[in-house]
Amino acid sequence: MFTIGDFARHGRVSARMLRHYDAIGLLRPAHTDPFSGYRYYTAAQLAQLNRVIALKDLGFTLHQVRQILQERVSPEELRGMLTLRRAELEAAVAAAGARLAQVEARLRSIESEGHMPTQDVIIKSIPPVRVAELTATAASYAPEDIGPVIAPLYEELFRRLDAAGVAPTGPGIAYYEDAREEDGAILVHAGVTVSAEPRPGQDFAIVDLPAVERAATIVHRGPMDAILSTAQVLANWIDAGGHSSAGYAREINLECPADREKWVTELQEPLA
Repeated sequence: MFTIGDFARHGRVSARMLRHYDAIGLLRPAHTDPFSGYRYYTAAQLAQLNRVIALKDLGFTLHQVRQILQERVSPEELRGMLTLRRAELEAAVAAAGARLAQVEARLRSIESEGHMPTQDVIIKSIPPVRVAELTATAASYAPEDIGPVIAPLYEELFRRLDAAGVAPTGPGIAYYEDAREEDGAILVHAGVTVSAEPRPGQDFAIVDLPAVERAATIVHRGPMDAILSTAQVLANWIDAGGHSSAGYAREINLECPADREKWVTELQEPLA
């Protein structure tokens, strides 16, 4: 048997925590000396301690931990519970990371107020282009609503193109339309340049995007989560020059390496 200090050392916890677990009936010592009150534990109890710590670290309350352990769930059931809980926490972390990225993007826009933009805005004509695309609806045009919709669309689009033997011949092109005016929903088009002809039974659309006679264009470098400041530089330039926007900007994916910080995207906003 181990003293409480030795058991705490082997379990990588504090003796104070073990005393608390004993007091609430969560992990009793294997033996308590009736005269000295010293607690003694066995190595076999490390398995139960591991369960307690894992469940607690995954966000379960000690009351919930005790209920789970009292039900004597099997290791397979416990693994399933922990896997599900881990997925929930990972999703929460990803959501928090996305919110943080949006906060940082807003801060960059605020910090750049009153400064001359470093990006060049160019007016040019955009030729017609054929794209293969999938579409879905996002709750709004906010990056936190667009991102979770467009990323799976592109993943599925490339899977379907590969299955159909259709190879992209140019960059990815994303564009947007109003879906429902009453709640601000946006129709998201995730497309990629192709030269293929439409065929019956294809599980993706092939669309010819029309030419744009005049578009204000700007290059954004970095992840799309941080596109806000670039988009607002473009908006300020359009307004300062007395131009009028004629719709949502197209997003041309010029470079999309694994490192999203090295992405290069051109925004092409049509002008009235």
